[in-house]
This record gives sequence, C-alpha cells and structure tokens, in this order.
Amino acid sequence: MARIPTLVIGLAGTLLLGSCTTAKTPPATPPLLRFQIDEGRNINSFVREGAVAAHLLLRSGTDPRILVAFPAGNSGVGLWFSNSDSSVEWTLPRSPSLLNDKDAQGRPLHGIEAEVSADTGKLGIHAAVLSSVRVLRDYQALGTVPERIAVASTVTGNRIVWARNRLDGAPGYRLSIEALDGARISNKAITSSDGKLRLKIEALTGERPLTAIDKTSLLTATAARDTRARDVLTFLSYREKYLAGSWRFDTYFGRDTLMSLTLLTPVLQHLAIESGIGSVLTRLAPDGEVAHEEDIGEFAVLRNSREGRGAVDTPIYDYGMIDDDFMLAPLTANWLLDNEGRTRAPKFFAEKNAAGVRQGDALVKNLLWVVERTAAFAADPKPANLVGLKEGRMTGQWRDSEEGLGRGRYAYDVNAVFVPAALEAIDRLVQSGLLDTHLSDSQRRTLQKARSQHAVWSRKAPPMFVVTVPAKQARDEVAAYAATIGVDSEAPLAALASDLGGQSLTFNALALDANGKPIPIMHSDDGFALLFSNPTPAQLQRSIDAIMRPFPAGLMTPVGLLVANPAFTDRETQSRFGNAAYHGTVVWSWQQAVFAAGLSRQLARTDLSADLRTRLESARAQLWKAIDATNALRSSELWSWSFANGQYRPEAFGQHDTHADESNAAQLWSTVFLSFQNGEWLGAKPAK
Repeated sequence: MARIPTLVIGLAGTLLLGSCTTAKTPPATPPLLRFQIDEGRNINSFVREGAVAAHLLLRSGTDPRILVAFPAGNSGVGLWFSNSDSSVEWTLPRSPSLLNDKDAQGRPLHGIEAEVSADTGKLGIHAAVLSSVRVLRDYQALGTVPERIAVASTVTGNRIVWARNRLDGAPGYRLSIEALDGARISNKAITSSDGKLRLKIEALTGERPLTAIDKTSLLTATAARDTRARDVLTFLSYREKYLAGSWRFDTYFGRDTLMSLTLLTPVLQHLAIESGIGSVLTRLAPDGEVAHEEDIGEFAVLRNSREGRGAVDTPIYDYGMIDDDFMLAPLTANWLLDNEGRTRAPKFFAEKNAAGVRQGDALVKNLLWVVERTAAFAADPKPANLVGLKEGRMTGQWRDSEEGLGRGRYAYDVNAVFVPAALEAIDRLVQSGLLDTHLSDSQRRTLQKARSQHAVWSRKAPPMFVVTVPAKQARDEVAAYAATIGVDSEAPLAALASDLGGQSLTFNALALDANGKPIPIMHSDDGFALLFSNPTPAQLQRSIDAIMRPFPAGLMTPVGLLVANPAFTDRETQSRFGNAAYHGTVVWSWQQAVFAAGLSRQLARTDLSADLRTRLESARAQLWKAIDATNALRSSELWSWSFANGQYRPEAFGQHDTHADESNAAQLWSTVFLSFQNGEWLGAKPAK
C-alpha cells in the first residue's frame, strides 16, 4: 500500500487525548478481553486488560514467524524464522497471559507471556525486529530495517532475548523465547531431538498505554449480538482514537474512523462517537484537512531524526488523501441532526482538544476548507476542476494501493458522492444554528455558499463518470475475460443479455484519467451513492444492475461482493486487477456493509416505483446470502477466492505468495455489521 505522507508535524501531546474531557475522569480499568481468530495460516490471539493490549500472531507454513503488535505507540516485536522445506504448523494451547515488568532502568514494560508449540524439530532464526509496527510491516514487505534499530540477541541457557531502548532513550521493547522440554537454543536456531518444539514467549513494550473504551461505554443495547465483531471493535476502541486494524494498522486512520463511525453511529454510545470525532478534529491540518495516518512512537523518532528535527517523537501526520476531508461534515451532521447528538453539541463544541483548539472551531476549519476547495468546479464544472489526486501520487482514497484507481486521477467516490454529501451536510449544519458561536460573519457567508455549490456538484459531477458499452461488445468482453481468468461465463452472460435486451451497457467508471476520460472498471463504490445521496431512479437502477449481476458481468459472487471488475478494460489493466491484488477482484468486508446500508436507506424512500423497490429488495436478499456465506471472514480486512469445478471458494488474503499483502484479522470498518438487525441497517433514513 502507498503511504507517502504530506507532512505536518503535530504539537507535542496531540496523541494523548482526542478531547480534554478524557483527561478529567480516567475510567476504571476495563475488564479482561480475550479472543482468538484463526484465519488461513495465521493464529491471531488478542488480549487487553489494564495497561496491556496485545495481538499475538503465529504464522504457519514454510515462512513461519511469531509477531506481537501493541496498540501502545503502534509498536511491536517480531521473530522471523528461516524458510522451511516443509510447512511448520503452530498451536496455541491457551490464550496469552498478561505480563507487566520493568526494563534495566526500572521503567515499566507491558505485554504478554504465551506458550506455543510447533510440529518441527528445528526452527532457524532469521531475524528479530523490535520497533514500530510500521517498521515490522516494512520488514515483512521488503525484508529491510533501519540500521539503527538492529539489536543483537543474548543467549542464556535455553533462553534467547532481544531488548533495547527506543532510539530517543525512552523505554523500548523486549522479546524473549525460551525453549522448553529440553530443546536447545542458540543465536541461529532452536532445535529438539523429538521432532517438535514447545516455546515460551515473552513480548513487551515500553510505549505509553492507551485509554481503553470498555464494552459498557461502547455499544448501545440495539447493537447486534455478534461476539466476534464486538470483541474486535472493543480491542480497537480507545479514548484517544480508534485503531484501523490489527496487526498492520494499530493506529489512527482518519478515513477508517470516519466511515466506521458513519455506519456504527446508530449503535454507539455518545462517548464512543465523541472520542472518534474528537480524534479526527485533534489531528486536522492548520488549513482544516483531515489527517489520513499518523507517524508516532519510534516511527516518528526515525522520521524526525532523518529529516533534521532531532530524535523526538513529535507526531507526523499524513494529509495526502483526498476522500477523508469530505467525510467529516456528513458524519457530524448525521450525529447531531439525525440522531441524538443535538443536545450534546454545545458542550462538545466548546471543549478544547489536546491541540488547545475548541472542537467547534476545529470543525469550522474543515467546513471552510471544503467550501473553498470545491468552489472552482461549482463556478466552472469541467473535469480539470474536480477534486483530483495530489501531485506526484497514484493514491488518494480508500483504494490506496498504487493500482487501486486504475491509474486514474479523479475518483468516482470523492467527486460523485463525498463532495456533494459534504456540501449538503455543511448547509444543514449552518442552518441548524449549532455552529453560531463558532462562526464569524465572513465565515458564515463562506459556508452559506455550500447550498448552491451542492446543486452544481450533484447535477454535473456524476454524469462525467458514466461509461457506455454497446451490447455485443459488452457480451464479447465478458466472455473473453471469463475465459482469461478461468471462471464460468454462462450465467453472467445470460444475466447481461436479460438486463440489456439489446440496449447498451452503462455503469459508473472507477475514476477519470488526467484528461477526464472514464476508466471503465466496475466497482463497489456505487454503494456510497446509495448511502450518502438520493440517486434518481435511473441512476439507482444503473448502480444496482452493475453491482448485482454475477461476476464477471457484474460484481456479485457466492463468496461476496467484489470491489472491482476490469472486464471492460484492456488485458494489461486486467492483469493488475486480479484476485491477488489488494484492490482487485477481491472482497472487502466493509464494502458489503456500505452497500447493504445503502440499500436499506434507499428502501426508506417513498418516491420509488413498486418495480424498483422490488429490485432493491431482491438485491438486498441476494447480498445478504453472500454475506452470511462468509461469516467466518466478516471481521477480516479482505479476502480472495478460487474457482474450481464450477464453484467459488473464499480464501484468506495473504495466504499465497502471489497475494500482494496480508489481511488484518481484526479490522475496524469490518465491525460495522453490528449496526444491522435482520439485514436492516439501523441508521436507514432518506437524505434530507
């Protein structure tokens, strides 16, 4: 994934609290949280209580490893073993136990202790990495680490230890592996004579613990009774911020926070919503842009030192994304005006966040930025005035791998959905009067332009993305693509012929290129339009047909809704969008939830024909059949599939060498199904 930040150096302390209220009355220690998710070749065991929050990952296969990620400071320790000729299988007899210790200078360390077993008599030690999860993530992908963090091991008897301070001298990290049952250990290998190994692991971090939001303060009584989703959400929820996902993203991501809160608002308690919105407001750029990601802990020390600011842990925020900037206003308007937040707004807006800015003033900065950024297109609606990716980047929205947008510049979701939704939300917030004490006269005049700008954007931007393919060409391209990737084409072609009836195929492009030409890749982002706007009946029918046709004529498979379909592009582009690509023909759990919520919201309308309502209801039933078929993977980040003997089968992403990356077993926005009951999204209300 591309992580090329636009740098803004945060104020010291801005990591600590999303709002000053969190510093006044520290909550009691949340109860013990333990759960396990086995997925593909990975055993994932999570534990949280008091100062300890940790995720133990045991990777089986020919590339075995042990890794422990900590939300504190987005830190982690990992031990990579040498590749094996035969598959190594780990077992975890019991959940890890909590471990609190001190380093050589008497400073506290927090982590876990666990016993694990492997069905091999030898594990060659390849490398140990102790640092930020960002460093561990880079090592997993690239096999390299900064020289300054390298640490030598110490072997004493049957125990090997890696330990070091953080680069700035702060408490650091420790990883200990003890060989049990008479096994031998050295700097190079762990061996036994009986063909199996039992090991004791101790993993600790000295980073400052986060303040957990416990289960009693997180969800309302209306939330779904999905134990795994509840556990995952709880593990990822803190007063300072929500974590995007574990193990790879154990820190703040603006987009992930905003989209998750958008879908979860109907079942979240006020503290949980305010903590999330406060975390976003705290990290805004001076001009009001929303931060995408943060460099904290030792990763911040590395960056600051390398870039001449000294070995300090001052956070560095990435403002390179373009979608999250337009997601804050709709969420805030929804919470305050459509749910139960209105009475809390004055107090929340008056509070100062950790950056010393009143929450209401911070929000106004973002709203002003949105109106000013979108003024050019409103004045002259041409492709060049849309919101494009920032210069020098190939990423800018949730499909943030280098090929995720098909090398496009103007994303459909940002321009056709999020910008109009943000402008509409700004108008509602201004009209509500809730921001009156935070607006100067000139600011009010600027924000009052949102209504007229919304009218232009909602009318002029979506048509720019419409793709039209003649019927015969569409059938030929689907048949050829199906043959290329080895899937069935009979049912998809029959559905396509039935829907088209000789008429041309139309769908919304994934993006426009730099010249404003649509890139003809079908995509799941039409779900955003259903969730954030009221499409015309014709627009709604086009989106539903494109999404619900069986792949590769559309996006639906028995194992889930795919996020992309490149059947109507050239062969070279198709090769970049396969089922091993991070944003290719794969299933992202939360995208299914977005579409399901959008269907519920559209069915709440009263202006649709009986035939179109029937089509929407049929689509919802078919979608939920696919969602339920892969329930075991629902909390995961994404998954892939294989096709054999006429059947699709789900496969955990990252379990094959061809897969571009590794999926998180616990992903924040994959917990949003907690806001559904009997297939109905509890926040379903038509747009105002």
